[in-house]
Amino acid sequence: MAVSNNVAASSIRQNFLRQGSSSSGHHRDMSNGAQGGNGTAEPNERSHLLGRIGTTDSGTPYYKHENPAIRYPSLVAHTTWEILKTNYVNVLLVFVPLGIIAGVLDWSPVLQFTLNFVAIIPLASLLAFATEELAVPLGQTIGGLLNATFGNAVELIVSIIALRNNEIRIVQASMLGSILSNILLVLGCCFLAGGIKYKEQSFNSTVASTMSSLMTVATASLIIPATLYAVMANKDNQTQEDNIMVLSRGTAIILLFIYVSYLYFQLKSHADLFDDAEAQDGEEEGATLLGPWAAGAVLVVITVGVAICAEYLVDSIDAIVEEAHISKTFIGLILIPIVGNAAEHVTAVIVAYKNKMDLAIGVAIGSSLQIALFVTPFLVVLGWAMDRPMTLHFETFETVSFFLASLVVVLLIQDGKSNWLEGLLCLGMYIIIALAFWVLPDDAAPPGSGGKSLGGLSALLGGS
Repeated sequence: MAVSNNVAASSIRQNFLRQGSSSSGHHRDMSNGAQGGNGTAEPNERSHLLGRIGTTDSGTPYYKHENPAIRYPSLVAHTTWEILKTNYVNVLLVFVPLGIIAGVLDWSPVLQFTLNFVAIIPLASLLAFATEELAVPLGQTIGGLLNATFGNAVELIVSIIALRNNEIRIVQASMLGSILSNILLVLGCCFLAGGIKYKEQSFNSTVASTMSSLMTVATASLIIPATLYAVMANKDNQTQEDNIMVLSRGTAIILLFIYVSYLYFQLKSHADLFDDAEAQDGEEEGATLLGPWAAGAVLVVITVGVAICAEYLVDSIDAIVEEAHISKTFIGLILIPIVGNAAEHVTAVIVAYKNKMDLAIGVAIGSSLQIALFVTPFLVVLGWAMDRPMTLHFETFETVSFFLASLVVVLLIQDGKSNWLEGLLCLGMYIIIALAFWVLPDDAAPPGSGGKSLGGLSALLGGS
């Protein structure tokens, strides 16, 4: 979405501008050569160690040096440092090489999973930052499409790798988990954080209603395949699977068309409805730190890093299930979405605490719509191309959980107001669902059956 990740780089820009102004003032002091009577610089005129290392004797930074051989490497180092030092989560980047080494040297699966799990957190944050930096100079429309593509890139990359490995359960669980974490965990934290500071907060009920309607359509797209499976309970398994596959692929194409139409609705035909969120986002805007080419290069590098870490993460899941006794469903539905959306979670809570609820709703609900209407249908079509049995037929328990979560969110946001109790309700619902999936074993249904279907339950009830 155009507003889903638009705040990710704001603090970095502001800190960069403040750093630039303080650095220029420092260089002016150095160039003036102001010294004490004994030839020693006063304490407030002494440059720190990094300042002396990063500047010439005249006080000129090396990234502004006349010699290109000195200027360009120094500029890369300076920009990298400015990006890294403005977000504390970037300290976790040390886990990226550790995770890759663990995978290459085939360390224990638990260690591989843990290291790459933590490594993806800062990579997801940098990915959101690079996407925003690239989207700003490209304009609102292209920027919105870019955010739609890369806004949930971590989940998309992990799911594509899992789909290639024919881990359909991981793919479906991670998609559903991303939606649930956004509409319950993120939205609940936003309502709770804002409600602690303000007695009641308001947001655009028209926009919220539109998003609720789209979420209802996405929910129906999961319920209908399960219902069709129930109707065909007496058919042979192959016929059931073929019909579900046809329905899923057709539905996926329609959902992709609906999502593109929604982007046009938001960015062009009814852009005035989203003015409040855009205005709140504009308050956070500043000068971009990276140019388009630099942002594109960073985006490519970070995407490759995410893909490598995700590869080792997915490969270690089977061993984790056996050794740690954690179900694949819980890993895909709870753990992976929290990692992939960590940066987005923090952004939404911060803007909600600042009473910018339209922007917070855009981040939380908008990201869910990206998953439900764009990423999941795209994976169905991709599975079609890769000859993988990826469908929209989720397990009955997952489908019911998604339906109930969507129902709760629709009821809470339809009045255009929020308070801390509503946030607590969302968080409580999310914890209940997480506990349910924690105790749900992976062998609750035969492999390849699509889970305990409504058809199986209907047959059981009919037989009794």
